[in-house]
Amino acid sequence: MNKSVLEKLMWSIALPGFGQFLNGKYFKGTILLILEFLINVQANFNQVIFLSFHGRIGIRNAIEHADYQWLMFYPCLYFFSMWDAVKDACGEKDPTSFLPYVFAAFFVTIGLIFSSSLTIFGALLGPVWLPMLFVFPGIIIGFIVRKTLYKIS
Repeated sequence: MNKSVLEKLMWSIALPGFGQFLNGKYFKGTILLILEFLINVQANFNQVIFLSFHGRIGIRNAIEHADYQWLMFYPCLYFFSMWDAVKDACGEKDPTSFLPYVFAAFFVTIGLIFSSSLTIFGALLGPVWLPMLFVFPGIIIGFIVRKTLYKIS
């Protein structure tokens, strides 16, 4: 991954739509940015993030403040924005390049679904930290599926 592609990926991680702006895809970037703000506000996501940094009591409050119906849209928007920025930046022609992003979005959504009750080593991680942990198995499985598809074809 060259410096330009990495830059666009990192800006997409910072805020969905920014990678598209850097790629000159202003309409797409604007749509993604508007959707990000809409979902963020409706899900109370900034408040949830803030509360999640304040330990056990904060995690419980974050769970109570999160609007899960809206928050569950966020992983797909977030990972689509990253994939799209990288794809446009490097002219990606690989038909399987989306798989790590899709599996990451899927696993983050699963993490979000169970974030109000699943504990790891007795710790409740809530709607920010648990989904973040689920990114890693999602990406790994996405790459495994991608590699398997290459071996088959």
